[in-house]
Amino acid sequence: MTPFPVDLLENIRVSLEEEKKQLVNQMSELSLQDPFANPDRLTDNAASDTEASEEYGHDRVNAILSELKEKLIDIDDALMRVGDGTYGTCEKCKNMIDTDRLSVIPTARYCNACEKTVKHTPKR
Repeated sequence: MTPFPVDLLENIRVSLEEEKKQLVNQMSELSLQDPFANPDRLTDNAASDTEASEEYGHDRVNAILSELKEKLIDIDDALMRVGDGTYGTCEKCKNMIDTDRLSVIPTARYCNACEKTVKHTPKR
């Protein structure tokens, strides 16, 4: 198995770090949009329709944050693989992951064939 060239790995690392920074910023901005983040909310006597709207907003923000946290975990995992030299190697069969796949999904942990078999098992 041929490891990725060092210069290519560096480009991947930089790209993943940039994506991570953007995700963290997006998560911070999104957290500010959570109606439950407003401390004055607890003392106001809002109408029930306002409460329902706030609850919906809170649930929406939490759902999006959950998705972004999963992406962040995937990026951190990929960065760890870049660091330890296993990036681009399928975690199941240990073969190289197709570079076309990695260009589309830089956080891919499995080759196409293995992805189909692990897709039915829980991720974490």
